[in-house]
Amino acid sequence: MEHLELVARLAEARIGATFNQYAASELRRERLRAYLAAREGAETILVGEAAGYRGARVSGLPFASERQVSGTGPAEVTATIVHRVLAELGLEEAVLLWNVVPTHPGTARSNRRPTRVEVAAGRPFLAELAHGRRVVAVGRVAAEALNAPSVRHPSHGGAQAFAEGLRAAFATIPARRATRARFL
Repeated sequence: MEHLELVARLAEARIGATFNQYAASELRRERLRAYLAAREGAETILVGEAAGYRGARVSGLPFASERQVSGTGPAEVTATIVHRVLAELGLEEAVLLWNVVPTHPGTARSNRRPTRVEVAAGRPFLAELAHGRRVVAVGRVAAEALNAPSVRHPSHGGAQAFAEGLRAAFATIPARRATRARFL
């Protein structure tokens, strides 16, 4: 898989009315290239709804806040929960994280549900990354878009159900030693 090409295509993409955080940011593009290269061998892809305003819109990485990446900036609750649970399972570095819509629907201070058109426009990137991997959807939007096994989204009181769902989804995979993911 050529990560340079995927990231370049993503940076040039118009996905409905979403904000493309990669278009004008070499830093975000480089972070994403490094992340995809590091997770190239991941057998499972966890797919969320869309980039969040405190997550990938700022950091450039799915399910990751700037604080997790650089130690500064805003934290993002969903990203914190996802990485905590994956670390508890010893899978943080063994799973590729992505979103149905890789760009951000919403404003600099809010999220909105992606439209059907935006979901359709994000599908080619997802299909390329999901090819040959086990897919687990995170939340209803991702589950509807993917028609794949799903776990509850951790936001709005869903952290415990998310953790239980992920534990069940990975029950057949031997636990690895928990490690803190390195984003760069």
